[in-house]
Amino acid sequence: MSDDDGADDMMMLMCASCGIISEVDDIKLTECADCDLVKYCSSKCQKDHRPKHKRACKKRAAELRDELLFKQPDSSHLGDCPICCLPMPLDLSKSTLKSCCSKVICDGCTYANQKREMEERRHPKCPFCREQLPPTDEESDKRTMKRIETNNPVAMTQWGTKQHEKGDYSSAFAYYTKAAELGDAWAHYRLSLMYYYGHGVAKDKGKEMHHLEEAAIRGHPLARYNLACHEGRNRRHDRALKHLIIAATQGNDDSIKLLLTMFKDGRFLVSKDDLAAVLRAHQAAVDATKSLQREAAEELERRIAAKNKAR
Repeated sequence: MSDDDGADDMMMLMCASCGIISEVDDIKLTECADCDLVKYCSSKCQKDHRPKHKRACKKRAAELRDELLFKQPDSSHLGDCPICCLPMPLDLSKSTLKSCCSKVICDGCTYANQKREMEERRHPKCPFCREQLPPTDEESDKRTMKRIETNNPVAMTQWGTKQHEKGDYSSAFAYYTKAAELGDAWAHYRLSLMYYYGHGVAKDKGKEMHHLEEAAIRGHPLARYNLACHEGRNRRHDRALKHLIIAATQGNDDSIKLLLTMFKDGRFLVSKDDLAAVLRAHQAAVDATKSLQREAAEELERRIAAKNKAR
């Protein structure tokens, strides 16, 4: 262990302000709330030491934030279908949010369930919780409100989106905010849009970026793509490139298209080998969302669309 490592370890055993040692004086030290560089024995010591620590704290806090921001998410914010356990497609038109249980079900599992119900002449039920499907929109809304009463963030974001589309920005903001506090990535993304467009709130670039980052950290690839565009406009190309690579490996088509365009134009320091690796990862993410059931559901939708068009 180097002398610097030993000094750092010693710093973490003593109050950065008064110098009291935790092991000797049997005092419990509290880590700085913003960084992991120092500890304090009391709030008074923390306040007294703040002027000396402020610059280093701000720098380390930014480093920790970037470590979190640029960590590759395990999956997209949509996660896996709770029935087939395959990754959800990023195209929201290929899945359905059920009001009864606030679960997002892929079209493949919905198709398989409907097919079984038709063959067995059963009443339509939710493929996940097995509740009877709501007969009216009013009943569907009631079920959503019941889920909201249980503090379900998905239901809150769903209801907030509905209010947003109606133009009730105040209600939408309230539901989005509560869902975001509960960790919902989609709610953070919707809040970023409200701050961008000024829907019910004053336009605020700082808050917009904050919610985009929170959404990206939670696996929202479109939020990360928007962050990449923002960083690119501000000529922070290294950060923009990191965002694009992460989003592309999640299966985001916009990000991989932009990377290809930049490579062809000679923009950004992305090598041919690095681009090839990202292309493979992107294709693997897309392929992971495919299944025979989902392909059958898409084929049925194409037939229905063709039939309706021919009328």
